[in-house]
Amino acid sequence: MSQTTTGPMHRAGMSGRTDRNPVIMALLLPSVLYNCVLAVINNMVMPLGFAHIALAEMLILVLCMIYLLTKGIFRQHLPVLAFLGFNVMVAGYMMVVNAALFIEYLRSIMIISIFTMIGTWANRATVVAIFRIACIAVLAVLLVEIFRTTIYENVFNPASYFENTRGLRQISFDGSKLFQNAQKIPGRFSFGLADHRTSSIFLEQVSLANFSGVLIIYLMAMYTRIARSDRILLMVTIAAIITTNDSRTMLIFSGVCFLGYFIFPSLSTKLTALIMPGILAAGLLVYLVFPSASGDTINGRIVLTINKLAEIDFNALMGLNVAVIGELADSGYAYVVNAGTAFGLLALWLFVSFLPAGRTAAQRRAAYSLSIFFFMNMMIGGNAVFSIKIAALLWLLVGYMKVSELDDVRECVPSRNSYAAALAG
Repeated sequence: MSQTTTGPMHRAGMSGRTDRNPVIMALLLPSVLYNCVLAVINNMVMPLGFAHIALAEMLILVLCMIYLLTKGIFRQHLPVLAFLGFNVMVAGYMMVVNAALFIEYLRSIMIISIFTMIGTWANRATVVAIFRIACIAVLAVLLVEIFRTTIYENVFNPASYFENTRGLRQISFDGSKLFQNAQKIPGRFSFGLADHRTSSIFLEQVSLANFSGVLIIYLMAMYTRIARSDRILLMVTIAAIITTNDSRTMLIFSGVCFLGYFIFPSLSTKLTALIMPGILAAGLLVYLVFPSASGDTINGRIVLTINKLAEIDFNALMGLNVAVIGELADSGYAYVVNAGTAFGLLALWLFVSFLPAGRTAAQRRAAYSLSIFFFMNMMIGGNAVFSIKIAALLWLLVGYMKVSELDDVRECVPSRNSYAAALAG
């Protein structure tokens, strides 16, 4: 491993500040696109299985780790490495006490940690290019899915892909090849702009909804630093996703961020630590008002999460109840506790709340929107927020905003002492 620098920070993008980094682009874009590529292979070349999905994701992560090892470890990486190291110890403890190999949650932590550190090596041109390409790909396929659904089905065949790779036997909907969860549910909230809940390149609706949330965070952080054409592309894509995916959570999140764009810059980022407890308190209030709520509604999801949290006992807190994890896909907080112990949830809360920088207005917007998105998602959307399909871009942005934002607030290269002062501040 490269030696940790004795200086306070490295300068992300120091050389070629306006040049895109092709290596980072080649590492990041497959994390967003690999699922739809494998779906085409499954549909048109050969049937695939879960092993192919796991190998593809593992390859992406290994290549990312090799890249980081060639670049070196610097001071601002230490909190990320401490977070990762703690969770490695928790994973080892979990395997010992449960006498079983269990690394599912550690994989999620690795995704967060690896892409955050890669973000510290990306310059603005690279981040902008990655988000632009991903956004164009999602919007282009989304338009085909909306207006030429048959073509979308024949190219990707999501039903076959998820049946072969996840073992999710699909329920027939008049011969549809869409993933069954993308079918509209009678009585569910809908804008009525599509005959199903759209999925685009992600092939299932949850990741597409979360992708719009990541784009909102990116727009919050980079609005004044990107071209008008990129702003329009982002806003059109976000609107198209929310109105055809029927995502109630992201509709609420977009409204919160619209107001937050003007409010967050005046707040200290230390207050982001209150977001998770605040969301849990709000969830408890919903539970007290609507204790019998159930089903695929916001109240039903919240009540489900509170019920799952109420079922947590000492064994679950200490990671001795991993057998129930498969039942917690829609309850993010209960999933983290059971998969990573109560200490794992504490570490995750501290990491998400305090890792983002807060020196500039853009950084404070990014910090607040990240915490709201992440912890609200865990209340309503389960563990989908950990998926590499959306987490790679999200944590790339977090890493970039923590370090490379200095490129945007200083016109000249600052001295070592000025970097140390910036880090201390």
